[in-house]
Amino acid sequence: MTRKNAKRCALLVGAAVALSANAVSAATLAEDAEMVCKSLAGGADAVKIVSATLLAPSQLAVAERGPTPSGRITPANPGFCKVLGHIDPTDPKAPPIKFQVNLPVEWNGRSVQYGGGGFNGVLITGLGLPPAYPFDKPSPLARGFVTYGTDSGHESKPSEPPQLFALNDEAFENFAHRAYKKVRDAAVGLMERTYGKKPEKMYFMGSSEGGREGLTMAQRYPDDFDGIFARVPVINWVGLQHAGTRSGLATMGEGWINPAQVKLVADSVRQACDKADGSDNALVQDPVACKAAFKVETLRCAAGQSGDQCLTDAQIKAVNTLHGTYKFPFALANGLDDYPGWGVSGEDAAAIGPTGGWVAWWLGTAPPAQPPAPNNGIAWIYGAGGIQHVFARDPKLDVTTYKVEEHKARLLEVSSLMDSTDPDLSRFRGRGGRLIMLEHMADYAQSPYAGIRYFESVERKLGKAETAEFARLYTAPGVDHVGSGAPANVDMLSALVDWVEKGKAPGDLEVSEQKVEAPSFAVLRAMPLCRWPSWPRYKSGPVTEASSFTCAP
Repeated sequence: MTRKNAKRCALLVGAAVALSANAVSAATLAEDAEMVCKSLAGGADAVKIVSATLLAPSQLAVAERGPTPSGRITPANPGFCKVLGHIDPTDPKAPPIKFQVNLPVEWNGRSVQYGGGGFNGVLITGLGLPPAYPFDKPSPLARGFVTYGTDSGHESKPSEPPQLFALNDEAFENFAHRAYKKVRDAAVGLMERTYGKKPEKMYFMGSSEGGREGLTMAQRYPDDFDGIFARVPVINWVGLQHAGTRSGLATMGEGWINPAQVKLVADSVRQACDKADGSDNALVQDPVACKAAFKVETLRCAAGQSGDQCLTDAQIKAVNTLHGTYKFPFALANGLDDYPGWGVSGEDAAAIGPTGGWVAWWLGTAPPAQPPAPNNGIAWIYGAGGIQHVFARDPKLDVTTYKVEEHKARLLEVSSLMDSTDPDLSRFRGRGGRLIMLEHMADYAQSPYAGIRYFESVERKLGKAETAEFARLYTAPGVDHVGSGAPANVDMLSALVDWVEKGKAPGDLEVSEQKVEAPSFAVLRAMPLCRWPSWPRYKSGPVTEASSFTCAP
């Protein structure tokens, strides 16, 4: 890119940056942006910059289909310096930690680190939309934020189990927490080299595994981030892997539930709970009460009968296993010895990749296999593979023979590394950090009650009033793990910026009803996100209007 084109990049992004500058001072790359960008390549220490390329502005692109609703969106981005690098391992057998840092020509003095997902192993570019982000808003990079992400220290290959890296101690510890800290520090160094100063405010946004990473940073590295958004965080990680595996084992053989029977259960849940809010809108607005009201036993097959319109005893046992608490025979990190069961609603949400309900996450389209097969539920693929590679460290283990008691020392070791369940956030609060959590109540990848329970443990540790000074928990009924179903899209980045930099704490939040249409991601309805433990209550009017709902006092 020529010097003239670099200047043009700066002009094109100036308007977007002006919207975000506020009290934080902005900065611009030197006149020859291309030269500044290229000068970043190299490195003699453990941090190596493989390439640094100045890219021109790009336009918004929307794919007809994608693995998740937001995955269809490629947002418009400004002119920026794309930096690819890696951090060398200490163990020569461990993979490097790869990262990408995006340095806008016009910088607003802030940064956003993006979290990963699943078992990671894929480079997070920081070029997409953050979790829960409205589709029609400028991306963080377009708003002038430096954005960055990492593969967490390993690269997954299609032909290998996603947990294979965990057989190496350093790779697993990088995945647990060290990679995010190391990449954060490397990104700060690049910002200082590029703009002549460090970022004034730093934010972290992550969902699922990325949500765990966000809470990990608040607990382990409380001085590193000013604002953190953690959506559907898999914080009780050891518990999740074991509970997910247990639920899979319950569906082996006669316990497996076919798609027609999944719809049977979902219809029964809606019949039991949908009208409890005063409307008939196919949405369970109070899933906590519904879990107590719904009884799967009402669907039991009569003696000698079977078929799609009833459930056998083995299938009823499988459903109760999913809903029930998983109990460990000993305490893990921070005194936890169980994992809360899953809730109800959204069972029949269409399965498209990680989007959907029981078929996507729990049941798959075929009973659990060993080794896990692509047509199995994701929870089985993750959990059974985790048992083999992370806990037993025996890739050929027959998971049906696994006994928790025989691996106690390893479980305690993994829990101390992976479980982001420490309720003592006093250091994060003391340095002015702000935290927003969001749980989706129709989530079958992880139990939303794990995050709710964690937030309540913070309140018990620090006090409710003290917790309210720096942390908020929101719950979204009818929303699956990745944000499909009833919309739950809110500009949490702006909410964090307002709270951190202006002292404006968020209350109940208005969601955005997304206008991006596709058969696989139909928009059902919009409602507010209510602070826990409030629940939205139906008022009147069309269910496609956010004004139809209000948060209970």
